[in-house]
Amino acid sequence: MKEKSGGPFLPVEALAAGERLLADFTRSQLKPRITASWEPRHASRMNGARGGRADLTDSAIAARVGVNRALEAMGPALAGVALDVCCFMKRLEAVERERQWPVRSAKLMLRTALMALSRHYNPPTPARRPRMEHWGAEGYRP
Repeated sequence: MKEKSGGPFLPVEALAAGERLLADFTRSQLKPRITASWEPRHASRMNGARGGRADLTDSAIAARVGVNRALEAMGPALAGVALDVCCFMKRLEAVERERQWPVRSAKLMLRTALMALSRHYNPPTPARRPRMEHWGAEGYRP
């Protein structure tokens, strides 16, 4: 997709932010399982026992915190479309159909979400003020 000016519709920073969200989401183990797990730590669990934070590694917990912060930075209106497209790999048409949005509106919402996410991951650095050398009057000696 291209803008009217001929440049890319999604800037490189936005794409990198979406990839980072996907990496954190994958590391956090938030994606639902499709198949049975035969890993000993899951298979040895008693019936009715819940898996919780004790089953997660430190990196998975840190990734969950990162995903939650990223979603909070985007806000509730934009976080859903970013999760659907970047993490659950849904097509834009499917997102529009599920949310009953007009045609070609999901790409605008996705761009807005990824730009907000990019600002979250790479906040702009404030302009440095010139350093004050002295504050006294001419001829003042401390």
